[in-house]
Amino acid sequence: MFTLKERTSGFYVDWLVLVCYLLLLAFGWISVCGASHEYGDTDFFALTTRSGKQLLWIAFSFGLAFMLLMTDEKYFDSLAFPLYLGMMLLLLLTPLFAGNIKGSHSWIKFGNVMSLQPAEFAKSITALALAKVLSQFGFDLRRREHFLQAAGVVFLPVLLIILQRETGTALVYLSFFLVFYREGMTGSILFAVAAAVVYFVVGLGYADIVLPGTTAYVGEYVVLVLIWLFAIILLRRFVPTERIKLMLFWGILLTLGTYLLSWLTGGFDVSVVQLLMLLVLVLYLVWQGLGLRGRAYYYIASFVVGSVAFLYASDVLMNHVLASHQKERVAVLIGTESNVTAGGYNVHQSMIAIGSGGLSGKGFMNGTQTKLKYVPEQDTDFIFCTVGEEQGFIGTILVLFGFLTLILRLIYLAERQTTAFGRIYGYCVASILLFHIAVNIGMVIGLMPVIGIPLPFFSYGGSSLWGFTILLFIFLRLDAIDRHRVH
Repeated sequence: MFTLKERTSGFYVDWLVLVCYLLLLAFGWISVCGASHEYGDTDFFALTTRSGKQLLWIAFSFGLAFMLLMTDEKYFDSLAFPLYLGMMLLLLLTPLFAGNIKGSHSWIKFGNVMSLQPAEFAKSITALALAKVLSQFGFDLRRREHFLQAAGVVFLPVLLIILQRETGTALVYLSFFLVFYREGMTGSILFAVAAAVVYFVVGLGYADIVLPGTTAYVGEYVVLVLIWLFAIILLRRFVPTERIKLMLFWGILLTLGTYLLSWLTGGFDVSVVQLLMLLVLVLYLVWQGLGLRGRAYYYIASFVVGSVAFLYASDVLMNHVLASHQKERVAVLIGTESNVTAGGYNVHQSMIAIGSGGLSGKGFMNGTQTKLKYVPEQDTDFIFCTVGEEQGFIGTILVLFGFLTLILRLIYLAERQTTAFGRIYGYCVASILLFHIAVNIGMVIGLMPVIGIPLPFFSYGGSSLWGFTILLFIFLRLDAIDRHRVH
């Protein structure tokens, strides 16, 4: 345990992370001022303004940071599971007490004073629980039962948050799979996730375009071809044999021959042929697995079956499950919808704001798009457009450089930890921040769907700011005690 002098001297606190945190907070507050300012307002510090409230929450975050740095590090480890169970109970009960705010039931009000979103604080608690699980002696993510145990820790809060209709926040928990990969999870799972993204974008993006010379649709046909190619690549990687070259040759020949035949005969659904090819491939893989008792064959067969199921499930999800506004957002993302007055309005106005900033920006408080409130949620989810309009390209690069420095430093600190618990938690922090930054900025510039997650240390709101502060300073405390032991 640190003495008071050691606790307060700050010698063991990583100053680069601390400086990044303070600079991002300062730049974030300036952006909130610019985004929320009304003509005629002169007092940025009044608690009746959003900038004044944000400043108050920043002050409270300093108090949280200090308290966490003063906390004995052993509590983070020993209380990880009790805190996790308590947080899951709170997430379960939240919809019962939360009101309806823009369709979400995730905010608990404390009179007329303030509102808190438990889902924001659940990230750090889940990270602690995950670090506790993965750091157990003999724990191996390559073992199925261990992987399912770790995945359960992640997906339980995801399910509870989805019940609150906070899909964007729930998606953030997928960032923990980057931690899984660092801790030994096979890369084939990440490959499967990447393949699913390709299937979704291509399958839905070209779902209504007929393939020339056939009656098949481009999206369905191309994805089926990709599934077959990916399966061959996996076979080549995990069970390389001379038969694979022969399978590749005959597969290409059959695909091209079928397309040519369709063209010459007036057209038929060539997707059916691709499905039959995949069926034959699956039967071959199962047969090989039975004969050689090779797990790789079963895994690849499961990949093929799962890929085909995902393709057609995506179509059902898009056309029969998602709400109209959600379908609009997805359609805008994949390029099948460009209606700037509907699903693409937010992104369209955001891109106009960023583009109008030019190289050096219009200057603080001089953003016309933000002053005239053209961009919805411009001081929360879309606050990055304020940076682009007022500070220009130079300002956005500086912000991105600050985030990059913070992420890289966190990865460095995580790698130098002498305990598995500290290393894993550090990677959780870096992964969550990276996901937030990439998705938020990506959606503001039109590269990601509008899923509504805050930009760390920038977006207006106390819950997100305090959540990120707790997440970061728990790790700084763990790193401080680790460096203290080394010294």
